[in-house]
Amino acid sequence: MLQEAQNVVSQISGADIANAAKYLGAGICMGIGAIGSGIGEGITAAHTVDAMARQPEMEGALLRTMVLGQAIAESTGIYSLLIAIVLLFVI
Repeated sequence: MLQEAQNVVSQISGADIANAAKYLGAGICMGIGAIGSGIGEGITAAHTVDAMARQPEMEGALLRTMVLGQAIAESTGIYSLLIAIVLLFVI
């Protein structure tokens, strides 16, 4: 059993380790980017709905501001997607 494990370890090359690091890095990048933008968008929507409930006459202005804030928060997720694609296909 120990001999088989040593044979498997001896067959692992530097390219295999580099590929594993690429996939791990891309996954971590997307995970953190998605969590960050998801939390930001959730907080923005929650506060906007709260403000609309208190002042219904301001709904239009609040909705426009929320959509702008959602777009800015989503840009973090898009940037992390681009970095993950670069990690996977360029490096």
